[in-house]
Amino acid sequence: MNRAECADVILEAKRRQGLSFEQLADTVGRHVVWTTAAIMGQATMDRGEAERLAERLDLGPEVTEALQQIPSKGSLPGAVPVDPLIYRLHEITQVYGTTIKAVIHEMFGDGIMSAIDFEIDIQRVPDPKGDRVQITYNGKFLPYRKW
Repeated sequence: MNRAECADVILEAKRRQGLSFEQLADTVGRHVVWTTAAIMGQATMDRGEAERLAERLDLGPEVTEALQQIPSKGSLPGAVPVDPLIYRLHEITQVYGTTIKAVIHEMFGDGIMSAIDFEIDIQRVPDPKGDRVQITYNGKFLPYRKW
């Protein structure tokens, strides 16, 4: 079973059992965003995490094994995402990417940052015009390495 097939099987079992990503994260013992990324094929679970998830969803050992495979990160199909929500996140880098790059280079010099220790959280924030999404990161953002 490959990572894409594994994600489909897990998502179907999640839907069938009426579970939330938060409940699955509690089962795994990790943050909801990391757990969801692993389910979607963007992070690797260790054996214990994979076994707990597969057991909760009544899935077999092939799912446990697939969840431990090294992922191909950033593997969305196509150059520009067409899903409206994902496109809006992509739009942030289209609009602010060169600005963020310029400010980082001014602060650190020429180099590259990494998402190795990246942590993200998603919260629902009440607003009179309709609830809003708040996306935050761990405050340390990403390690920076000079060229």
